[in-house]
Amino acid sequence: MQAVQRQIAADLKVQPPFKDTAALEAEIARRITFIQCCLHNARLKTLVLGISGGVDSLTAGLMAQRAVQQLREQTGDQAYRFIAVRLPYGVQHDEADATAAVDFINPDERQTVNIGPAVKALAAEVSAFEGKPAATVDFVLGNTKARMRMVAQYTIAGATGGLVIGTDHAAEAVMGFFTKFGDGSCDLAPLSGLVKNQVRAIARYFGAPESLVEKVPTADLEDLEPGKPDEASHGVTYAEIDAFLHGEPVSEEAFNIICKTYEKTHHKREMPFAP
Repeated sequence: MQAVQRQIAADLKVQPPFKDTAALEAEIARRITFIQCCLHNARLKTLVLGISGGVDSLTAGLMAQRAVQQLREQTGDQAYRFIAVRLPYGVQHDEADATAAVDFINPDERQTVNIGPAVKALAAEVSAFEGKPAATVDFVLGNTKARMRMVAQYTIAGATGGLVIGTDHAAEAVMGFFTKFGDGSCDLAPLSGLVKNQVRAIARYFGAPESLVEKVPTADLEDLEPGKPDEASHGVTYAEIDAFLHGEPVSEEAFNIICKTYEKTHHKREMPFAP
């Protein structure tokens, strides 16, 4: 079992557990420098990120804001900025958490785009939905919401000359728990290689409210099951996924679920197939 775990962890470039606070601080600094290098290499000065109210976008947003603040201090160029974007589908059921997350990040700029009208307009034009079960339509449109959110972020990035930040990390990547060409699309993914408890540790280091750090993770894409926890979709807990990726013992059931899901979602982690 551990040989398989090590191989998958290597494929996903999983980072080892933080040994101490110094290791945590070093990793944060390395990732903030990575964000700054991405801007430098692209010759751009703006970062764009959608804030959902979950710990992943909270953590990425905190590092993004720190990155541009440092760049302004180092260069004297006040053009460097971070735009935090709220992307509700109508009225978000956990809007209070999303607002709290943006308030804590305190970004240079805030924007809100309601994706509801665009998603509903597209759905009304898709004849393929006719005769399909409500659950099928709901699931497909859930992914459409994720893609529409990324369309909005890239539209803002295009208008402001910016890069779009993604929030994918190893614990989601191994489960393929992202929408292909939706939240799986971005210009840079500063949380890559981290497991869920490491993402939480970084947010906690920044002083984020515990209510946001330990909030139950949810993609919240399906109207028929609003706020459905990620772990209910996974069939395993994030604690089990983290343990798996760090080579620790897990139950046979958890091992099989993670391995099967990893194999099934392989295509989501690859570029489009070509002859």
